[in-house]
Amino acid sequence: MSDEAIHDIFVIGGGINGCGIARDAVGRGYSVALAEMNDFASGTSSAATKLIHGGLRYLEHYEFRLVREALMEREVLWAMAPHIIWPMRFVLPFQKGGVRPAWLVRLGLFLYDHLGGRKLLPATRSLDLRRDPAGKPLKPIFARAFEYSDGWVDDARLVVLNARDAADRGAVILNRTQVVSARREGAFWRVETKNAAGESKTYRARMLVNAAGPWVDKVLAATFGKNNVHNVRLVQGSHIIVRKKFADPRAYFFQNPDGRIIFAIPYEQDFTLIGTTDRDYTADPRAVKISDEEISYLCNAASEYFAEPVKPADIVWTYSGVRPLFDDGASKAQEATRDYVLKTEGAEGEAPLLNIFGGKLTTYRRLAEHALEKIGDALGEKGTPWTAGSHLPGGNFGAEAYAEEVKALRSRYPFLDRRHAERLVRCYGTDAVAIIGAAADTTALGRHFGGTLYEAEVRWLMAREWALTAEDILWRRTKQGLFLTPEEVLGLTDYIDDIAGGRLKAI
Repeated sequence: MSDEAIHDIFVIGGGINGCGIARDAVGRGYSVALAEMNDFASGTSSAATKLIHGGLRYLEHYEFRLVREALMEREVLWAMAPHIIWPMRFVLPFQKGGVRPAWLVRLGLFLYDHLGGRKLLPATRSLDLRRDPAGKPLKPIFARAFEYSDGWVDDARLVVLNARDAADRGAVILNRTQVVSARREGAFWRVETKNAAGESKTYRARMLVNAAGPWVDKVLAATFGKNNVHNVRLVQGSHIIVRKKFADPRAYFFQNPDGRIIFAIPYEQDFTLIGTTDRDYTADPRAVKISDEEISYLCNAASEYFAEPVKPADIVWTYSGVRPLFDDGASKAQEATRDYVLKTEGAEGEAPLLNIFGGKLTTYRRLAEHALEKIGDALGEKGTPWTAGSHLPGGNFGAEAYAEEVKALRSRYPFLDRRHAERLVRCYGTDAVAIIGAAADTTALGRHFGGTLYEAEVRWLMAREWALTAEDILWRRTKQGLFLTPEEVLGLTDYIDDIAGGRLKAI
């Protein structure tokens, strides 16, 4: 079957870069199609440390352009999606004779405060950990610290909301659809796809964007028949989730004796997120999982700081991902550049190909703008940059108005307890009202699956956000997997199977 329409752009990859480019492009008037072989954010984009940050440690590697761009993006993204992005203060303990001298850290934080056009985020300050509550969970040897600002993001929701907005603006968004082949036919690309149900379809496009993340080289090799392709360096990053280690709303930035750093971050109210690791990875990105070595590393590194050690037995969940870093020849994984590289291919008269290498969550919007410059050069410019002043679905409220949104939701639906209302606003913002609808009590939300997950939300996620499995819902669209028992997960799986039928069995 063929899609007769000729799209301006066909994007391969439904991670943050692919979805960000699709959204920006369709908003400028380009016709866009995007294919993701699995679920949105099922690869790298849901396995981050979930920070919107400048990258303090990148200053050590003289990545000043990247850091400045990232710092400037923090408040732009916060304003764009205040439901899934919010400010967070970080506590950086230090001691005499530590990995980095205090003057160096202070200099780095000074640059951090002044490079990026900070307006709403508070500046760096010094802490006396003997008096400040931030010192309570730490070993008494840590008496001083710096406190600075960065941001938190629900990474997987950032991806799916970009996909949703792109679809709402007219893009053809194809989840669980693999690109089988892509070949040039003169000035056009002929793209053959196959979805999870085994259905084949052919698309035509004036330009192809390869935003396949860890698979970007594989796409070039398999889809285009290119040999000896090596543009990205795959680096594994793993995280552990443990029961809450501290009550403070601030996160911690820990420096390890080997020069690496880890974060300890409040997570989903009842937990603490600890990560990340950095090690080269050569296997199939889909098979990535935390190793015993990484578990030991994270537990030991955190235990150097916390008065109460972190033990493997404390772990309630882990996740791992593979970062597709542009291969700049760095000797160590943690030293490889986090910057992105965009390369256009195609001779005169040939349909152009744009390859996306590297990138990070914080700079995805700017990466998309730079990609649109390349697309404009190749196809002719349409529209102007527009995403900086936009809102993602559900994010149309003030950057500092989250508490007011929760209050308004509970006022409208008094039967919602605070925890439930807070989570709904964190996930969906103003769209929470569309999910609850005319419900007058919790029974009207339908079946309760566990945690704060009800049938009305599940149906919304399946109808509006391409969710098709329990994993999609519990670990990417929400984090309710942390709160459901195995029996409750099975109940949700059976329910989805009844609705999805053959679509689910095809996966």
